[in-house]
Amino acid sequence: MTVMKRIVVGITGATGAIFGVRLLEVLSDTDIETHLVVSKWAQQTLEHETSTTMAGLRDLADEVYAAGDMGAAISSGSFRTDGMVIVPCSMRSLGAIAQGFGDHLVHRAADVVLKERRKLVLVTRETPLNEIHLENMLKLARMGATILPPMPAFYDRPKSLEDMIDHIVMRILDQFDISQELTARWDGQMGKPNPE
Repeated sequence: MTVMKRIVVGITGATGAIFGVRLLEVLSDTDIETHLVVSKWAQQTLEHETSTTMAGLRDLADEVYAAGDMGAAISSGSFRTDGMVIVPCSMRSLGAIAQGFGDHLVHRAADVVLKERRKLVLVTRETPLNEIHLENMLKLARMGATILPPMPAFYDRPKSLEDMIDHIVMRILDQFDISQELTARWDGQMGKPNPE
């Protein structure tokens, strides 16, 4: 019997809502089951930074939960998933998860993923980073979480912001062994320098 992959997607209020939107767009074209939870501040950031509405975002996911729904399926370890990605992950959420302080469903679902030893990917958004941010990242990395700041790559010579977003989304999916060739991967071949 083939078991479908099941990924929890959390979106918090840090800048970079487009990464969460694009991830859901890509996953909606696969057979992977997505479970979405969006924090209150993420909804405001989404509306400010993108043309995607909450209704449009909900349409991209298989299941959607309210941030205050602490009885949701994803709040229990007995609900099997392949892990969770929080994209973007605010420093507030990073800190709450690091301290086990689950004041809404994004944090609780991440806590469940950690306690069940499943894959947790945090697409952290902040710059510059202070010592608290770095300590929280290190603490979670030591617990097995993957810290994946959305750092752009230039070896594939991106031609647009969309190319750069797709590179990050591809790298997120790599963490779950989901292969999507959204942009060129590094092949070890150095290209000719750009003419000046």
